[in-house]
Amino acid sequence: MEWWQSVILGIVEGVTEFLPISSTGHLTVAESLMGLPINDKSVTAYTAIIQIGAMIASIVYFFADIVRIAGAWFSGLANKEKRGPDFHLGWAIIAGFLVTAVIAFALKDLIEGPLRSLWFVVGGLLAWSVVMFCADRFGKQDRGEHTITWKDGALLGLIQCFSLVPGVSRSGATISGALFLGIDRVTATRMSFFLGIPTLVAAGSYQAISAASDISGPGGVGWLATIIGIVVSFAVAYLSIAWLLKFVATNNFTAFVIYRVVLALIIGGLLVANVISPI
Repeated sequence: MEWWQSVILGIVEGVTEFLPISSTGHLTVAESLMGLPINDKSVTAYTAIIQIGAMIASIVYFFADIVRIAGAWFSGLANKEKRGPDFHLGWAIIAGFLVTAVIAFALKDLIEGPLRSLWFVVGGLLAWSVVMFCADRFGKQDRGEHTITWKDGALLGLIQCFSLVPGVSRSGATISGALFLGIDRVTATRMSFFLGIPTLVAAGSYQAISAASDISGPGGVGWLATIIGIVVSFAVAYLSIAWLLKFVATNNFTAFVIYRVVLALIIGGLLVANVISPI
């Protein structure tokens, strides 16, 4: 992979990771347009690893929240009288991460194989657009962060697993699930970040360790390109986080739904016209 290709992919990752429009889908399309073999183990590993940059951006952005929640969780373990909303929020994040991790590990071969097809991206974009539209329209959205429990976290972790299908979008899945649970838009978006931090850091770290030989081996993407992708995705993702939180405070998700449908139709058209290959 050339350095400029990694810069472009880092930008794509940074912009799309936290927006409910599927970062994996966008990366897969971008890789295909640049002639990269999207089903190659090295490219698959690269796609997962550069997400670490976006996750570091979210850690930096939400550092004060992370410290607060972690502090409340540890305090609650030591003293029952200190088990307030942040303590329960901490358990919700842990529960969500564990549910997602177990299912993702069990489906590892499927994720890295057949699901890499761009036809799955098209299907995921279209199908979850319907889910997102319904969640945004019919969710009560009367619950704040202080109401979240470990059961909510476990359910959101389960729903987050739908994002294993490219095109669904991890943030789109968790935000939609939270809206159906009656959680308001801003809190739903924040929960998406909180659940995403351990989930994607774990996924990226696992790929970095298990696929190191694929990255650096003959014909591999290379660690220089991978590091460039991580750095670029970090910088762009930080700006994307700030914009999204400001956006959802006063807007619904209709614009994202429309974008997803249009993107799916464009990708489908390119596939039918043989402009890009599905794998």
